[in-house]
Parts: sequence; C-alpha cells; structure tokens
Amino acid sequence: MVAFVYEGRNDRQEAVVGTLDGDSMADVARQLGAQGIIPTDVRLKPVEKAVATGPSWFEKLNQPRITDDDVILFSRQMYTLQKAGVPILRAFAGLQESTANRSFAAVIGDIRASLDQGRELSAAIAQHPAIFSPFYVSMIRVGEISERLAQVFDRLFIHLEFEKDVRGQIKAALRYPSFVIIAVAIALVIINMFVIPVFATVFAGFGSQLPLMTRILIAVSNFTVQWWPLLVFLAGGTFFAIRAFLKTEFGRYTWDQWKLRLPLAGDLILKATLARFARSFSLASQSGIPVLQALSVVARTVDNAYIAAHIENMREGIERGDSLLRSAAATGVFTPVVLQMIAVGEETGEIDSLLEEIAGMYERETAYAIKGLSVKIEPILLAVMALLVLVLALGVFLPMWSLGQAAMGRGG
Repeated sequence: MVAFVYEGRNDRQEAVVGTLDGDSMADVARQLGAQGIIPTDVRLKPVEKAVATGPSWFEKLNQPRITDDDVILFSRQMYTLQKAGVPILRAFAGLQESTANRSFAAVIGDIRASLDQGRELSAAIAQHPAIFSPFYVSMIRVGEISERLAQVFDRLFIHLEFEKDVRGQIKAALRYPSFVIIAVAIALVIINMFVIPVFATVFAGFGSQLPLMTRILIAVSNFTVQWWPLLVFLAGGTFFAIRAFLKTEFGRYTWDQWKLRLPLAGDLILKATLARFARSFSLASQSGIPVLQALSVVARTVDNAYIAAHIENMREGIERGDSLLRSAAATGVFTPVVLQMIAVGEETGEIDSLLEEIAGMYERETAYAIKGLSVKIEPILLAVMALLVLVLALGVFLPMWSLGQAAMGRGG
C-alpha cells in the first residue's frame, strides 16, 4: 500500500484533510466514501528525496532542451500503446529506449522508476512540473480515476497540438508589431540621449523664447541624460517586482482577472480558457466522475486563477443544492452560449457531448481571431508612430522654421 493525501467534505459539509493508505487513488476514494466523506482531491503523499549528485553544470549546458514537440509526441505514443493494450511499464521502457532526445529519455526513465516503486502515473509525472503542466497532471489523474488513460492521452495530444498551433499563430501575428515597437523604442532612446542635446545647444544660441513642445522635449532629454542610471535601475526593479508579485496567489489572481479585460486580447483569452474548461469537463463527465470531483479537477486545468476560483464557487453552489446551470450563471464568467448549452445538457442528459461541441466552437473562434489579430494591431501601431513623429517634428523643426522666417524678415 501507498500513502495518499486527501481533501474532501464530510456529511456536515465541513472541509476535511488527511492521509490514508491504499492500493490506488480509486481505492482511497472508495474508503472515503465508506466513511461518508466526498473526496475533492486525492494525491500521492510526497516523500523526501535523498540527496543525490546530479550532473555538472557543463553536462546540463550540453543537454538537449525538452520542447513542446517532445511532450506532444509522447502523448500520441502513449495513446497508441495504451489503446493497443501494452502494459504501462513496458510502454515506458520502450519509449525510453526509442526517444531521440536524451533529456526527455531521462525524464521517462525517472517516471518509469517511480512507477516501479508503486506510484500512480499522475504522481510520477507531477515530479516534473517544468515539463508537464498542472493541466496535464490533472487530466492524467482523471484518466486514472476513470480508467480511460488511452482516451485522456488522445485528448491531451489534440489539446497540446492545438495550443502549440495557437502560440505559433500569436507569435506570427505579433512579430511585425514587436519589431516596430522595439525599433521605435531604440530610436527614442537615441534621439533623447544624443540628438536632442545637440539641437538644444543650437537653440540656446537663438536667444529667443522656444515653443512649448520644444521646451518639453529638451527638459525630457536633459532629465534622461542626467538620470539614466536611476531610470535603468527603476525599470529593472519594477520588472522584478512585477515578476515577484505575479508569483503570489493574489498577484496571479489579479493578473488573470485583468488580462480578460485587455482590449483585443481579452476576448481571445476568455474563449481559449472556456474551450479548455468545456473540453476538460466534458472528458471528466464522459469518464463517469462525480460532478463535484470533476469541478475540482477542472478548476486546476483552466490555467487561469480568476476563472478557477469561480469554478470552485460553482462546486460550492452545487453542494448547497443549486443546479449546475444556476451555479454557473452565478459566477458571471461564462458566456450566454455556454450557459445555454449547460441548460440543454442538464435537461437532456447530454451535457458531455454539448460541452465538447462548445470546446470545438471556441477553439475554431480562437484560431480565427488570432489570424485577424495583426490586422487589428497595425492601425493602432501606425497611429502611435504618427503621433510620436508629429511630436518630434513639432519640437525640433518648429524653432528652425521660426528662425528661418525671422532671417527672411530681416533680409527683406
């Protein structure tokens, strides 16, 4: 038997946490059910690792990097092997020998060793968080509970391939705007640090009142030249402070809530997140997992702390006796289309298939929206660049034009 950590609720709807020995997660869930506890999370109890001598920094430097393609191919191969009925230990042994990436082969070997020690597959995979996301681990846990690992690996393959394609399209859409923004930023630094000071020296010899725009540009340039070390320090400190803030629970929740309201990108992020929710909940429902436990698992798969918190609120609403539709509507994060499908699904008992259709619909809409992202960004970018050029032109050339007019007047 292996020790497991569980979270759940007793008959009085009180949260309970503890440890329990069992042969598997399903066995622990059965034991808890017999005790009148509804499990919301069951995971392998972590054990202290012995200190071992790892590879040197030079060996780590020369190790090939594990890419998304490696995880996608692994998921597809595991689906094929599980569908063919190959025992899981033999499947991992074969994959370890055939994987071309040495780094990923070592990861597969470590997972295989954990399985030999009696660990669940989800617990073994969870030991490599840099490679397998919480979504991946949670889906594997769903497959173990429902005994549908082959189907889960197939869904993971489709999902990871879709996300890779989305990331590629986003990078392609943002490549040109990114280059333009970087070029403009470099140009502004050069103009502020080197060009405007030269013009300021020339303008100082005019002996006349300069236009307001010119005075502002010269003041900004003088401040930048004088205090640039402080500006660099503040920029670096702000960057690391924001990173530290986003690593906190409150910071991630705030950022995930705010990015859903971003212009242009917010709607796209919401649709991609709802597609992930619908796909995960559909699979959990098809696997026969109870709704309360399914919502707890799905909350960890959406990769958005704000929406995950509202999914947890859905679970609490259902525990109080509300329907799935009323609980979902109370969160305020689901679109009318999703709520309508949930309503029809509850009436017909086909909520799993309807949610799968929602996932497919939002995935297609996300892909279509990404294709038009660069078209929407370019006009905004051109307007900002035109404004910057106008400010610089007015600030630099207006005094020269005034000087020319004055010289022509004196000449006449």
